[in-house]
Amino acid sequence: MKLRAGHLTYCTNIHAGESWGNHFESLRANFPLIKQLVSPHQRMGIGLRLSNTASVELQNSDRLAEFKSWLIESNAYVFTMNGFPYGDFHHAVVKDQVHAPDWTTKERVDYTLRMFDILAELLPEGIDGGISTSPLSYRYWHQSSEKLSRATSTATSNIICVLEKLIQFKTTHGTVMHLDIEPEPDGLLETGREFIDWYQNVLLPEAKNTLGGKLSMSADAIDEAVREHICLCYDVCHFAIGYEPHQEILNELASKDMRIGKIQISAALKSDLPVDVSSRKAISEAFEKFNEPTYLHQVVASTKYEELIRYRDLPQALDDIENPEVNEWRAHFHVPVFLEDLGILKSTQSDIIEVLRIQNAKSFTEHLEVETYTWEVLPAYLKVPIHQCIVRELNWVKDVLE
Repeated sequence: MKLRAGHLTYCTNIHAGESWGNHFESLRANFPLIKQLVSPHQRMGIGLRLSNTASVELQNSDRLAEFKSWLIESNAYVFTMNGFPYGDFHHAVVKDQVHAPDWTTKERVDYTLRMFDILAELLPEGIDGGISTSPLSYRYWHQSSEKLSRATSTATSNIICVLEKLIQFKTTHGTVMHLDIEPEPDGLLETGREFIDWYQNVLLPEAKNTLGGKLSMSADAIDEAVREHICLCYDVCHFAIGYEPHQEILNELASKDMRIGKIQISAALKSDLPVDVSSRKAISEAFEKFNEPTYLHQVVASTKYEELIRYRDLPQALDDIENPEVNEWRAHFHVPVFLEDLGILKSTQSDIIEVLRIQNAKSFTEHLEVETYTWEVLPAYLKVPIHQCIVRELNWVKDVLE
């Protein structure tokens, strides 16, 4: 739905299923219920997640026409898509394979271009469209500085291939679409600082070098095209996990004219750790309830020396629960955004409120997407029917914004 702050929706990666038939069935079962309770009198947007398999199937003209007709009948529209998870995202062990295939591969390029072809067919006139994607690769697949550099270079070249197509599409059709890079714990681009440095020092120079002669564009024109079509996906959970100062990052991005394609509204787990390490058992037991095998749940610990310790997954952090130097944990587990208090544990809900207040004061994107995809693996006491969860999340966000 269109609010003063932008287009608000939820990401359909919450719904299980990898075929287009599965995706569409979930949408038809859940979306009308959600819309009726959240946006009964105006069009409501959908943050569409398609697996690679579903994207291939939806390219079929009959299926695409059927979906477009359903959108019209449902008073719905698609303005943003999630192109991060390529394959199975539920009912399987995902872990680091959420990055596979990464941006060093042709498969990732082909999948992303296919998604943009679909988005171009669905996007309403006068609205820009965005697709969020992985932060190039998973850091620990590249075990030396040389391999990391090579992966970064290859991934950047492949992203520029997508950029070229987006430039050509705007020239031909007048439609603006952008690829929204999503920094994530243990991604090749993990933090706001890493994104900014990559953008300035790798992406912009390489785009000018590659596209200058190829598209007969000036350096200034290429610079503007990169900024228009390659953006940041600001996942609040991911930035909160790294204790990143939202206002400072947003100010620097604005000062360098690096644009944000989408805010993913999401919350992480957190807890202060008492100085008396013997009293941490209850906290450890509370975190243990979130130690499930499907997704990576990286933990970033803050120490009394104001340094950060990064654990690749929750079990490694639990093994170090008695580290006397640590005074806080933040864990990569998308918990319901309307909950700040989860008993002995808390959420980073205050980070969401801060980012949305900044957005309200001076809008830096038109795309707002709630992304809590972990309902199926939440502890039992947090589970309620899916459509009720989404309604509660969207209404909580509306209250914060309005």
